[in-house]
Order: sequence, then structure tokens, then C-alpha cells
Amino acid sequence: MTAAQIRQQFLDFFASKGHHIVPSAPIVVKNDPTLLFTNAGMNQFKDIFLGNKPAQWSRVADTQKCLRVSGKHNDLEEVGIDTYHHTMFEMLGNWSFGDYFKEDAIAWSWELLTEVYKLPKDRLYVTVFEGDASENLPADTEALEFWKRHIAEDRILMGNKKDNFWEMGDTGPCGPCTEIHVDCRTEAEKAAVPGKDLVNNDHPQVIEIWNNVFMQFNRMKDRSLVPLPAKHVDTGMGFERLVRVLQGKQSNYDTDVFMPLIHATEKLCGKKYGETEKTDIAFRVIADHIRAICFTIADGQLPANNGAGYVIRRILRRAVRYYFSFLDVKKPLLHELVPALAEEFKTVFPELANQLDFVKKVVFEEENGFLRTLESGLGRLEAITASGHKTIEGAVAFELYDTFGFPIDLTMLIASEKGFKVDEAGFTAELQKQKDRSRAATKLDMGDWSILDEQPSGIFIGYTELAADAKVLKYRKITAKGKDQYQIVLDKTPFYAESGGQVGDTGTLYFGSEAIAVTDTKKENDLIVHFTDSLPAHPEAAVKAEVDADKRRDIARHHSATHLLHAALRLILGTHVAQKGSLVNADYLRFDFSHFAKVTDEELAAIETIVNQKIRENIPVIIREMPRDAAMELGAMALFGEKYGETVRVVTIDPSYSLELCGGTHVGHTGELGLFKFLSEGAVAAGVRRVEAVTGAKAEAYVNEQIAQLKEVKAAIKNPKEPAKAVETLVAEKAALEKQLAAIELKQVQQGAAALPRQAVSVNGVQFLGTVLEVSSGDMLRQYALALKDLLTAPFAAVLCANAGGKAQVVVLLSDDLAKDKGLNAQKIIREQVAGLIKGGGGGQPTLATAGGQDASQFAAVIEKVKSIL
Repeated sequence: MTAAQIRQQFLDFFASKGHHIVPSAPIVVKNDPTLLFTNAGMNQFKDIFLGNKPAQWSRVADTQKCLRVSGKHNDLEEVGIDTYHHTMFEMLGNWSFGDYFKEDAIAWSWELLTEVYKLPKDRLYVTVFEGDASENLPADTEALEFWKRHIAEDRILMGNKKDNFWEMGDTGPCGPCTEIHVDCRTEAEKAAVPGKDLVNNDHPQVIEIWNNVFMQFNRMKDRSLVPLPAKHVDTGMGFERLVRVLQGKQSNYDTDVFMPLIHATEKLCGKKYGETEKTDIAFRVIADHIRAICFTIADGQLPANNGAGYVIRRILRRAVRYYFSFLDVKKPLLHELVPALAEEFKTVFPELANQLDFVKKVVFEEENGFLRTLESGLGRLEAITASGHKTIEGAVAFELYDTFGFPIDLTMLIASEKGFKVDEAGFTAELQKQKDRSRAATKLDMGDWSILDEQPSGIFIGYTELAADAKVLKYRKITAKGKDQYQIVLDKTPFYAESGGQVGDTGTLYFGSEAIAVTDTKKENDLIVHFTDSLPAHPEAAVKAEVDADKRRDIARHHSATHLLHAALRLILGTHVAQKGSLVNADYLRFDFSHFAKVTDEELAAIETIVNQKIRENIPVIIREMPRDAAMELGAMALFGEKYGETVRVVTIDPSYSLELCGGTHVGHTGELGLFKFLSEGAVAAGVRRVEAVTGAKAEAYVNEQIAQLKEVKAAIKNPKEPAKAVETLVAEKAALEKQLAAIELKQVQQGAAALPRQAVSVNGVQFLGTVLEVSSGDMLRQYALALKDLLTAPFAAVLCANAGGKAQVVVLLSDDLAKDKGLNAQKIIREQVAGLIKGGGGGQPTLATAGGQDASQFAAVIEKVKSIL
């Protein structure tokens, strides 16, 4: 049975039990401050469990793309080492929202596994919550009794709170769970050690296959448990593990989920899977990581230096390190695997196949860039090991990890080959400091909700109204980065919550004569939350909610402009253009889109002309709600990575020009935009360009500012008839003068340097020169040092100092033999001995390094310090 057939059987089984089959949510999480990625199948249903919105269907099943690489669920360092941990994985799940509970969930689990999938019953064990006296939690005797109907009692094991009580987080819905484990060992191994002794003991062949969570409680901030108004079932079965079991494999990677990728990698690197443990780990890492990388990019998250983007960059770099170090591949490889991956998943997750060229380009640029960084890191490591010290300090090992992406095990491997040791404890300490800094920067302390009314919350009326009479349903205090704020939820609100790139509304909540400023509006899942710096004296009082109308209008202009812009980009650049991100606020718009070349000035002008033409036509902006399938049939553009409901909002600006799914706010007619002007264009990531633009009064102000600056320039150059040509002449003249000056300075350096060796003295057999020069810049001082390389007699060392424009400048020069044979390092001398004296910093190479600082009075001390080293 193939993996595709196994997946389909699961969905068909639960469809036969009355479940609605829903698509996977994007792997990248939006509107949830507690998550970067979807890490469990239940994430997209959190609002239902929390009671923030009603369930559209009482029974649901799906296969969900998940990613676990950070926080509580962090499997990254295990991936590839063992045979069953993954970064991205599929979670098969079935849910009941206040419908069936333990009895049916248990019965159907058993029926599917033993009657449909035909798993031998004597290989299965189940665990049930044993209770926890410290939290006054009773044992789950209900689940125990239901299981006795299906499985021998000696195969039912009692589990502790860690294994058999599931919690969403520190607070929120939770409850006991029952797990199903399967024993995949040989008959001889089973006879030697009973499987029940290995359950939940990290045995690679006795593994959990399915977890049924029974959500009964809500965990409060004070750790107390409150029964939920409705009981829910949340199940999750790891697809990759299930396929492994059903296909009779000893490893998840031996199944047809991963082997096509492993075979493709074999062809690319010329090595075979199964030959050595080191290369096998590399094959597994690549097969796993390429899935996480590609599906996350396809869902809208580009690699970056922070947040979710940094996680993806880190996964990609880990894969590159493995093929670079263990498969002997020194050129980009991962991008070549994207087509095979897209083909494998085109029927279940088609978003990758639909963006194949774009994802492949992004992956190529990322791995190509990191390969260059990796080479630099290896050079840095070579320089460190050439210093003569036999231990690589923890701070240096951490620099290699943090700056060059070297994992500690790679640093230790290279060090051991050269007879060096690594200060692991020091590295761990530096890593912990970074984690503590990151945790402090992102720490969010949320109090429990004070609930005034239990009714479902947050009806948005802001498409048509900018003010509303409302009431507070609940509020709470939050603390972020040391600042206290409050979140207020209303029964209905005109405030638009940040979404789809559009910023949240600001405005005022009036509680009688008391005015509370709303500083932002965001979504927490589907809950609309108003941020304030204070609470009203009487939250239970009637409230009048008013949006800042002027700001909203400016935001709407910029949002409608993005639709005009998107269509114009596709007309001028091609239909490959797709939105990859946006920011819409009152001051300007920012629009990211897929395109593989710089947008030329001529193309920008053509795009701008089209947009302004559509503005002058004063086209009505028509907004309709309709079923999602009907919108797709009309040809409406949807964004990859967005989760759309069954009913969608379609924004039309001339059906032949722009037709998009959009939840944002818009103008009534395009003429309200007035004018559209670009501010900038540039690259934001591999294969992604970014433009910024303004409309309305902002565009008018920008044009007036540019005209005023042009007038100032013309006046400064005596108002020539052709100002552009006059400026070009000035620039050319300046360049010629600079060239002449450089030639004069070079001659001055050569003449001055020729006299310097006479000042040198012998120190411990080394020709040493220490002097203070009069030069105009740090670069000129460096030129003196370069000239001295051919004038001094090895072994030599030189320290040149200068007060250049009020700034202390120092250059340390060493002969090659001093660096290689004596273990001296100019960079280390600059950093550790010189920079502190002149109150500055610096760096460079082992034989030539420079420093700049604030204190030019310490040059004598600098010269003596370097002399003393000799």
C-alpha cells in the first residue's frame, strides 16, 4: 500500500463516519502571537476550543502540515540522527466539537487500525491517564473501561501526566489523552522483552502512533482547572510513522514518503544510501529538511534573519552543512530536489507545484549564499587553528555557530582532525546567554480574561461603520518588554484588526465621559482584540467605539492602490508576478512580489502610468461575498499561505483588470486615490522584489518635496538650462580630482614609507617599527603599512598610529613567518591589546589588522604594548 493510499484511506474512513474533510491550514501561522508555525493539527481549530467562535461542522478530519523546530516541540537536532523525528510532518487528525467523545473516538481508532489497516492486535498497546493527586486530577476510568471492550487489559497501560495529559500551553484547553503504541520489533525481540516495558521509553521500534486527546478543562493562569462548557475530541496520528508501520519498514525514511528524495539525492552526489552511518544521516537530513524548507516558502515565509524566517534559514543551512561535509558536494544541491518534492505532493498539497520556479529560485539563492559563508567560516576556523593555541575558546566556537552557521559538532570535528579541543562549556554558556536574551525580548505575560459576558465575541462591522455602540465582553492585562497594556474584546466593533498586511485601526473607546485610546487592533486567532494603555473605571458600562476616520481613509487608499499595483505589475512584468507580502498603513504602502530581476526605471514608469490611468477612470471598487469555489471559478486571485473560509470577500476593480480575494478595507471609487507615486524599488530576498509607494495627499506632498529639492539643486549650480547634464559634469570633474589626489597621496606614502625603516629597532631578533604619522585618513595609514611590507626585513612587526580627523587610527603589521612560526596574530593583538587602549574596536587578518577609536593620547602605550609582546 502506498503512502498516498494510506492517507486517502484515513480520510475516507472518517468521511464515512460523518466527518467533513477540510484542507490543511498553512504551515506558517498568522494572527496567533503564541506560534510561529503550525505545530499540531489542532492549531487551526484553537478558536473553537477556546469558545471564540462556533464550529462550522461538529465533526472534521484532515491531514495537516506541521513544523516542530522551536520552543516546547523542538526535534531539530534529532532529525536524521534517529529514524523517526522530523521537522515537517503530516498529522492525520479527526475532531469532534461538542459531538462524540471518548467512546466513539476509541472505537473508531481501533476499527481503523485493526480492521481497515489490518494491524496485528498483538502488536498494539494503549496508555490511559493514571491521574495526578498533586493537581486533584482523577484517573481516566472512562477511557479505561471503553478500551477494555477492544483490547486485553494487560495491554492497557496507565500513564503519568507528562505522557497522558495534553495541554495547549501554560494556559488554555487541556485534558487527558489516550495513546496507541505499536511494537515493530522482531518476534525474537518481542519474546525477549515485553513490549509494554518499552512503551514511552524512547525505543526506536516501540513507538506512539496515535494520540486521542479529550479536552475537558481550561487551564487558568493560577494553574487551576475549570471544566469546559463543551467537551471536544482532538486526535493526531503521525502520517510518516503510520506509513512506516504499514509498509513494514524499520525507519520512516525507508518508506515511499522519503525514498524518492533520497534516490534523487544519490544521483546528485554520486553516493549511495546505506553505505556509512555518516552519509546516511546526511541523506536523511536532506530528505527531511527540503520538505520543511519548500512548504514553508510556498506558504509565504521567506528565509530571513529573524523570527520564522530565521528558523527556515537555519533548517536550510543545516541541510547544506550536511551535504557539504558528509556527501562532498560543494555546490548548491537542495534546489535540484524541489521538482521531485512538488511532484510527490501535487494532489494533496498543490501549493508547491503551483510555485515551483519561485521556490526553486529562493532555495538556490539561499544555499548558494550560505556556501560562500561556509567557505568564509572554514577560513576563520583555519586562522584560529593556525594561531598555535590548542583550545578553541567557547566564545569563538559560538561566533562560528552564530555568524557562520557552524554547529558545535562540526567545529569539534574539524578541531579534532587538527589535534585541537573545543571549550564546550564556554560554548554552551554563550548559547544560553543568547537564548536568555531572545526569551527576554519576546517574553509576553498574559493574565486570565476577566469575563463580563460569555456570548461569542467580536462581530466586525467596520466595513460599513466607523462607530458603534457596544459592550465589553472580556478584558485582560498583558506585559510585553516590561510595558503593561490591556486587551479589550467587544461584542461588536468597527475597528479593523491587523490582517493581510493592513495595519490595525486606532481610535477611542468612550465609556460615558471617560475616553480610552485604542493604540492598536489585532487578531488573536479569530478574536478581535483592542489594545489600550489603561482600563476604564467601569468596564461594564456601555461603550461607544470610534475609529480614527481620517487614518482609516488613508489606509483604505493605500490598500486599494495595492490591488491596482498588483494588476499593473502583472501586465508589465508578466503573469509570474505574485504577491509575497505587503504592508498597508496610513503613510505608505509596501508591496513584495515574485520577480527575478531589478524592475527598471522604464518599467516602473509604465506601471505608474497604468495605475494613475485607472485612478483617473474613477472605477467603482465592487466588494462581494460569495462561496470560495465560486470566486475561484471567476478567476479571483488568492494569496498562497492564506487560510480562506468557505465564504470569501472578492474585491473587483474592473473585472478585466483586478479581481482578488481580500479582507481589507477599500475606497468606493479609484478616483479617491488622487495620485500614485513610487518611492523605491529593491530586492528583499532571492526572487522577491519590493516597491514602496504613496497615494492621495501623501503622494502630492512627496511630489512637492521632490520639486522643491530640484529647485534647490538648480539654484546651487546657477540654474543651468540642462541641470542633469550640469550635475554629470560636476560629478565627472570631482572624480578626476579625486583620482589626482589619490595619486598624489600614493606618491607621498611611497616617499614617506621609504624613510621609516631607519627608525626600526631590533627586539628579540625581530625588526620592530613603532611610530606616529601625520595622515588624513585611516586608509592612508593602511597604505603606509602595505608599502612597508616590501621595505622591512623579516621577521618584522610594525605599529603605525595616526590622529586622522580627530579619530585615533592604528595599524598592526606582521611578517608571514611571525604569524605562522611564532603564532602571533595581528587581528588578535588589535582586538585584545590595542582597541581597549584607544577606546575603540577593530579587526582584520592574521598579518594585517586595523583599529579605530576615540582616544589618540595613548599611542605611546599602544606601541609599548605591541613591543612588549615581542
